[in-house]
Amino acid sequence: MNKDRNFDDIAHKFAKNIYSSDKGGIRQTIVWQDMETILAENNAKSEPLTVLDAGGGIGQVSQQIAKRGHSVTLCDISSEMLKLAKEAVEDNGLLPQYQFIHTAVQQIEQYNVGEVDILLFHAVMEWLDNPKEALDILLKQVKPGGYASIMFYNHHGLVLKNVICGNIPHVLDGMPHRKRFKLQPQKGLMPNDVYQWIEDAGYEIKGKSGIRSFHDYIGNMEYMGDYQIEDVLKLEEQLCRQEPYLSLGRYIHVWAKRK
Repeated sequence: MNKDRNFDDIAHKFAKNIYSSDKGGIRQTIVWQDMETILAENNAKSEPLTVLDAGGGIGQVSQQIAKRGHSVTLCDISSEMLKLAKEAVEDNGLLPQYQFIHTAVQQIEQYNVGEVDILLFHAVMEWLDNPKEALDILLKQVKPGGYASIMFYNHHGLVLKNVICGNIPHVLDGMPHRKRFKLQPQKGLMPNDVYQWIEDAGYEIKGKSGIRSFHDYIGNMEYMGDYQIEDVLKLEEQLCRQEPYLSLGRYIHVWAKRK
Protein backbone atom coordinates (compact mmCIF):
# COMPACT_ATOMS: atom_id res chain seq x y z
CA MET A 1 0.00 0.00 0.00
CA ASN A 2 1.31 3.47 -0.84
CA LYS A 3 -0.80 5.45 1.63
CA ASP A 4 -1.72 5.43 5.28
CA ARG A 5 -4.88 3.68 6.48
CA ASN A 6 -7.91 5.83 7.25
CA PHE A 7 -10.70 4.16 9.24
CA ASP A 8 -13.58 6.37 8.10
CA ASP A 9 -15.18 3.39 6.34
CA ILE A 10 -15.20 1.05 9.35
CA ALA A 11 -14.84 3.35 12.38
CA HIS A 12 -17.77 1.88 14.34
CA LYS A 13 -16.72 -1.70 13.61
CA PHE A 14 -13.13 -0.90 14.52
CA ALA A 15 -14.12 0.67 17.84
CA LYS A 16 -16.35 -2.27 18.73
CA ASN A 17 -13.86 -5.00 17.78
CA ILE A 18 -10.81 -3.35 19.30
CA TYR A 19 -12.21 -1.84 22.48
CA SER A 20 -15.29 -3.93 23.37
CA SER A 21 -13.70 -7.36 23.51
CA ASP A 22 -11.67 -9.53 25.87
CA LYS A 23 -8.51 -8.89 23.89
CA GLY A 24 -9.21 -5.15 24.00
CA GLY A 25 -9.66 -5.38 27.76
CA ILE A 26 -6.30 -7.10 28.18
CA ARG A 27 -4.64 -4.45 26.03
CA GLN A 28 -6.18 -1.63 28.06
CA THR A 29 -5.21 -3.21 31.38
CA ILE A 30 -1.55 -3.79 30.54
CA VAL A 31 -1.06 -0.40 28.88
CA TRP A 32 -2.77 1.40 31.75
CA GLN A 33 -0.46 -0.25 34.28
CA ASP A 34 2.47 1.25 32.38
CA MET A 35 0.70 4.61 32.16
CA GLU A 36 0.28 4.61 35.94
CA THR A 37 4.07 4.41 36.21
CA ILE A 38 4.54 7.27 33.74
CA LEU A 39 2.02 9.45 35.60
CA ALA A 40 3.65 8.62 38.94
CA GLU A 41 7.01 9.79 37.61
CA ASN A 42 5.35 13.10 36.65
CA ASN A 43 3.74 13.41 40.07
CA ALA A 44 6.10 16.15 41.21
CA LYS A 45 4.48 18.63 38.82
CA SER A 46 1.67 20.57 40.49
CA GLU A 47 0.09 21.86 37.27
CA PRO A 48 -1.91 19.65 34.88
CA LEU A 49 0.12 17.73 32.33
CA THR A 50 -0.27 18.22 28.59
CA VAL A 51 -0.85 15.10 26.50
CA LEU A 52 -0.78 14.54 22.73
CA ASP A 53 -2.84 11.50 21.71
CA ALA A 54 -1.60 11.01 18.14
CA GLY A 55 -3.85 8.89 15.96
CA GLY A 56 -5.87 8.54 19.14
CA GLY A 57 -9.00 6.86 17.78
CA ILE A 58 -11.71 7.20 20.43
CA GLY A 59 -9.18 8.12 23.11
CA GLN A 60 -9.58 5.18 25.46
CA VAL A 61 -6.26 5.74 27.25
CA SER A 62 -6.17 9.54 27.10
CA GLN A 63 -9.62 9.77 28.66
CA GLN A 64 -8.32 7.92 31.71
CA ILE A 65 -5.53 10.49 31.92
CA ALA A 66 -7.97 13.38 31.45
CA LYS A 67 -10.06 12.08 34.34
CA ARG A 68 -7.10 12.96 36.55
CA GLY A 69 -7.30 16.60 35.48
CA HIS A 70 -4.79 16.66 32.63
CA SER A 71 -5.23 18.31 29.22
CA VAL A 72 -5.34 16.29 25.99
CA THR A 73 -4.94 17.12 22.32
CA LEU A 74 -6.26 14.24 20.22
CA CYS A 75 -5.56 14.11 16.49
CA ASP A 76 -6.70 11.54 13.96
CA ILE A 77 -6.85 11.31 10.18
CA SER A 78 -10.35 9.78 10.39
CA SER A 79 -13.21 12.24 10.82
CA GLU A 80 -15.47 9.35 11.84
CA MET A 81 -13.10 8.26 14.61
CA LEU A 82 -12.89 11.86 15.82
CA LYS A 83 -16.69 12.02 15.90
CA LEU A 84 -16.81 8.87 18.04
CA ALA A 85 -14.07 10.27 20.27
CA LYS A 86 -15.94 13.55 20.83
CA GLU A 87 -19.10 11.64 21.73
CA ALA A 88 -17.24 9.44 24.23
CA VAL A 89 -15.37 12.38 25.75
CA GLU A 90 -18.59 14.38 26.10
CA ASP A 91 -20.40 11.42 27.68
CA ASN A 92 -17.63 11.25 30.28
CA GLY A 93 -17.80 14.97 31.02
CA LEU A 94 -14.26 15.60 29.81
CA LEU A 95 -14.88 17.94 26.87
CA PRO A 96 -13.29 21.04 28.53
CA GLN A 97 -9.99 19.18 28.82
CA TYR A 98 -9.82 18.15 25.15
CA GLN A 99 -9.04 19.71 21.82
CA PHE A 100 -9.56 17.69 18.65
CA ILE A 101 -7.56 18.09 15.46
CA HIS A 102 -8.53 16.43 12.19
CA THR A 103 -5.13 15.70 10.67
CA ALA A 104 -2.61 13.01 9.87
CA VAL A 105 -0.08 12.61 12.67
CA GLN A 106 2.72 13.65 10.29
CA GLN A 107 1.09 17.10 9.94
CA ILE A 108 0.74 17.85 13.66
CA GLU A 109 3.58 20.42 13.61
CA GLN A 110 1.38 22.73 11.52
CA TYR A 111 -1.09 23.14 14.41
CA ASN A 112 1.29 24.66 17.00
CA VAL A 113 0.35 22.22 19.72
CA GLY A 114 3.60 23.03 21.51
CA GLU A 115 5.80 20.65 23.43
CA VAL A 116 3.85 18.20 25.58
CA ASP A 117 4.59 16.26 28.76
CA ILE A 118 3.34 12.94 27.39
CA LEU A 119 2.98 11.58 23.87
CA LEU A 120 0.62 8.66 23.23
CA PHE A 121 1.21 6.89 19.91
CA HIS A 122 -0.66 3.61 20.15
CA ALA A 123 -1.26 1.05 17.39
CA VAL A 124 -0.74 3.51 14.54
CA MET A 125 2.71 2.86 13.05
CA GLU A 126 1.72 -0.49 11.54
CA TRP A 127 -0.89 1.28 9.43
CA LEU A 128 1.55 3.85 8.03
CA ASP A 129 3.52 3.78 4.82
CA ASN A 130 6.56 5.31 6.58
CA PRO A 131 6.29 4.63 10.34
CA LYS A 132 9.76 5.93 11.23
CA GLU A 133 9.08 9.32 9.66
CA ALA A 134 5.87 9.73 11.68
CA LEU A 135 7.54 8.61 14.91
CA ASP A 136 10.45 11.04 14.42
CA ILE A 137 8.03 13.94 13.92
CA LEU A 138 5.99 13.09 17.00
CA LEU A 139 8.96 12.48 19.30
CA LYS A 140 10.03 16.09 18.65
CA GLN A 141 6.73 17.26 20.19
CA VAL A 142 7.77 16.07 23.67
CA LYS A 143 9.44 18.37 26.22
CA PRO A 144 12.90 17.44 27.53
CA GLY A 145 12.15 15.22 30.52
CA GLY A 146 8.78 14.28 29.04
CA TYR A 147 7.61 10.79 28.12
CA ALA A 148 6.63 8.93 24.97
CA SER A 149 4.25 5.96 25.21
CA ILE A 150 4.43 3.92 22.01
CA MET A 151 2.59 0.72 21.10
CA PHE A 152 3.13 -1.16 17.86
CA TYR A 153 2.08 -4.38 16.12
CA ASN A 154 4.86 -6.91 16.65
CA HIS A 155 6.37 -8.77 13.69
CA HIS A 156 7.39 -11.72 15.88
CA GLY A 157 3.87 -12.14 17.22
CA LEU A 158 2.49 -12.08 13.67
CA VAL A 159 4.89 -14.85 12.63
CA LEU A 160 3.99 -17.01 15.64
CA LYS A 161 0.24 -16.54 15.15
CA ASN A 162 0.45 -17.56 11.49
CA VAL A 163 2.53 -20.63 12.34
CA ILE A 164 0.07 -21.72 15.03
CA CYS A 165 -2.77 -21.35 12.51
CA GLY A 166 -0.86 -23.48 10.01
CA ASN A 167 -0.23 -20.65 7.55
CA ILE A 168 3.32 -21.86 6.91
CA PRO A 169 3.48 -20.98 3.17
CA HIS A 170 2.23 -17.48 4.03
CA VAL A 171 5.10 -17.04 6.50
CA LEU A 172 7.64 -18.41 4.02
CA ASP A 173 6.34 -15.91 1.43
CA GLY A 174 7.08 -13.04 3.79
CA MET A 175 3.48 -12.62 5.00
CA PRO A 176 2.18 -10.29 2.25
CA HIS A 177 -0.79 -8.21 3.36
CA ARG A 178 -4.16 -9.89 2.77
CA LYS A 179 -6.69 -7.24 1.81
CA ARG A 180 -9.67 -9.22 3.05
CA PHE A 181 -8.62 -8.74 6.69
CA LYS A 182 -9.71 -5.12 7.10
CA LEU A 183 -8.84 -4.96 10.81
CA GLN A 184 -5.48 -6.69 10.47
CA PRO A 185 -2.56 -4.26 10.15
CA GLN A 186 -0.56 -4.11 6.97
CA LYS A 187 2.61 -5.34 8.64
CA GLY A 188 4.32 -5.96 11.94
CA LEU A 189 7.31 -3.91 13.05
CA MET A 190 10.62 -5.34 14.23
CA PRO A 191 10.93 -4.45 17.94
CA ASN A 192 14.66 -3.74 17.78
CA ASP A 193 14.07 -1.29 14.92
CA VAL A 194 11.51 0.64 16.94
CA TYR A 195 13.71 0.69 20.06
CA GLN A 196 16.60 2.03 17.97
CA TRP A 197 14.43 4.76 16.42
CA ILE A 198 13.37 5.88 19.91
CA GLU A 199 16.92 5.94 21.26
CA ASP A 200 18.26 7.72 18.16
CA ALA A 201 15.70 10.48 18.79
CA GLY A 202 17.32 11.20 22.17
CA TYR A 203 15.21 9.08 24.48
CA GLU A 204 16.00 6.61 27.24
CA ILE A 205 13.76 3.54 27.19
CA LYS A 206 12.29 3.05 30.67
CA GLY A 207 10.04 0.02 30.21
CA LYS A 208 8.45 -2.50 27.84
CA SER A 209 5.42 -4.78 27.99
CA GLY A 210 4.10 -7.49 25.70
CA ILE A 211 0.43 -6.96 24.89
CA ARG A 212 -1.41 -10.28 24.61
CA SER A 213 1.65 -12.49 24.91
CA PHE A 214 -0.66 -15.48 25.46
CA HIS A 215 -4.31 -14.68 24.74
CA ASP A 216 -4.13 -14.80 20.94
CA TYR A 217 -2.27 -18.12 20.85
CA ILE A 218 -4.83 -20.12 22.82
CA GLY A 219 -6.55 -22.49 20.38
CA ASN A 220 -10.09 -23.85 20.29
CA MET A 221 -9.08 -27.48 20.44
CA GLU A 222 -11.23 -30.08 22.17
CA TYR A 223 -10.18 -31.27 25.64
CA MET A 224 -8.34 -28.09 26.50
CA GLY A 225 -7.88 -27.22 30.16
CA ASP A 226 -10.56 -25.21 31.96
CA TYR A 227 -9.85 -21.50 32.43
CA GLN A 228 -11.60 -18.15 32.62
CA ILE A 229 -10.63 -14.90 30.89
CA GLU A 230 -9.59 -13.62 34.33
CA ASP A 231 -6.98 -16.40 34.47
CA VAL A 232 -5.58 -15.34 31.10
CA LEU A 233 -5.34 -11.73 32.29
CA LYS A 234 -3.46 -12.84 35.43
CA LEU A 235 -1.03 -14.78 33.26
CA GLU A 236 -0.49 -11.76 31.02
CA GLU A 237 0.14 -9.50 34.01
CA GLN A 238 2.55 -11.98 35.57
CA LEU A 239 4.78 -12.61 32.54
CA CYS A 240 4.25 -9.90 29.90
CA ARG A 241 7.25 -7.86 31.05
CA GLN A 242 9.65 -10.80 31.04
CA GLU A 243 11.51 -12.28 28.10
CA PRO A 244 10.86 -14.26 25.99
CA TYR A 245 7.14 -13.58 26.53
CA LEU A 246 7.49 -9.80 26.15
CA SER A 247 8.82 -10.16 22.60
CA LEU A 248 6.02 -12.57 21.64
CA GLY A 249 3.19 -10.14 22.37
CA ARG A 250 0.88 -9.35 19.46
CA TYR A 251 1.70 -5.75 20.31
CA ILE A 252 4.54 -4.27 22.32
CA HIS A 253 4.17 -1.20 24.51
CA VAL A 254 7.40 0.71 25.08
CA TRP A 255 7.75 3.92 27.04
CA ALA A 256 10.70 6.26 27.11
CA LYS A 257 11.90 9.56 28.63
CA ARG A 258 13.32 12.36 26.51
CA LYS A 259 16.81 13.26 27.70
